[in-house]
Amino acid sequence: MSDQTTPCHQHGSSNAFMTSAKATLHCLTGCVIGEVSGLIIAMALGLGVWPTIILATSLAYLSGFTLGLLPVMRDQGKTFLEALKLIWIGEAISIGVMEFAMNATDYYMGGMTAGSLLAQQFWIAIIVAIPAGFVAAWPVNWWLLSRDLKACH
Repeated sequence: MSDQTTPCHQHGSSNAFMTSAKATLHCLTGCVIGEVSGLIIAMALGLGVWPTIILATSLAYLSGFTLGLLPVMRDQGKTFLEALKLIWIGEAISIGVMEFAMNATDYYMGGMTAGSLLAQQFWIAIIVAIPAGFVAAWPVNWWLLSRDLKACH
């Protein structure tokens, strides 16, 4: 990421751990928007588990990448393709880890099979899946940032 204009972290600094937490929270915001939207749509349509996972994950990637691209384009004056080149690997890995943890948690807690948006089980699973995604992706984001594989935005 040598063409990145804003330094993300300081190697060897305790600040890197907090920066990675902030990057993970930013990524989580995009994932939650897409994930929850996908789960709600899938539940309303009565989709099965695999179509639900595919829809929720696809929307999480879409919203996660959008929230990653827009600040880089705006703050660093990058074009869409320049910004995508800067963020794609870090976002793809971070969102993938986050989505794996969130979907697994939601599935094993029965949220995907709750049968109704009004079911308590559906919402409890989402509430537990969100921090599970954060906890899974935080060390990954720390590693990505420490290797300059993730852009700050």
